[in-house]
Amino acid sequence: MTDYRIDDLARHAGTTVRNVRAYQDRGLLPPPRRNGRVGIYSEVHLARLRLIGQLLDRGYTLANIAELLDAWERGRDLQTVLGLENVVSSPWSDEVPAYISFAELEELLPGVDRRFVERAARLGLLEVEGDRLRVPSPRLLHAGAELVAAGVPIASLLDHARALRRDMERIARRFVRLAAFHALDRYLRRTEELSDDELSELGDLVRRLRPLAQMAVDAELARAMERQTLALAGDRMAHLADPHHLATGDASAP
Repeated sequence: MTDYRIDDLARHAGTTVRNVRAYQDRGLLPPPRRNGRVGIYSEVHLARLRLIGQLLDRGYTLANIAELLDAWERGRDLQTVLGLENVVSSPWSDEVPAYISFAELEELLPGVDRRFVERAARLGLLEVEGDRLRVPSPRLLHAGAELVAAGVPIASLLDHARALRRDMERIARRFVRLAAFHALDRYLRRTEELSDDELSELGDLVRRLRPLAQMAVDAELARAMERQTLALAGDRMAHLADPHHLATGDASAP
């Protein structure tokens, strides 16, 4: 087994000597064995430091990491705990963000200006990164471009995007509460610690809920679009058949 002094350990772990000492002070890293006044670290310390670095990169705080390591040392399967976190926090969409220039945005949305970009950035639809734009949802951007090409005023896009997001939040909240009350409740109401098997079951259940939610929304959206389109067509036909309209030859929309 390889031995390391603190500076060698830090270099191999991709961190700093200061961080190694800070992790020791917090109890995240076991103390080294001593050879006189020199601390000697092992591959166990190196593996622990790399794990801490990976967890920090995933957004965990040092307090979170301390809890995970404590659970691990008490015999919990760390991969099971992290597996549940992955299920809950991983993106629901497989869409890959894209990058475009301001010129490319102007081609997609003729008439776009800086004010539009600023409003879109506040909504999280665009992200300004230097001289280019990050697009979290290219599908949503191209849907907006198609609407503009069909005649929808560009000024209306963001207002409708904001309203659509509010509607989707309400739908998502309703589904999550339904699932939490009926399907997840037996896990969420537990006062004692869940076993590794129960954590795995909970992760599987959350994973199965994702396609169910999307299927339900797709089916209801299709039904609602059909009803609303037929209703609009019916209103237009009724207007065209109105005796006053026929007598005056008025072809304007109501």
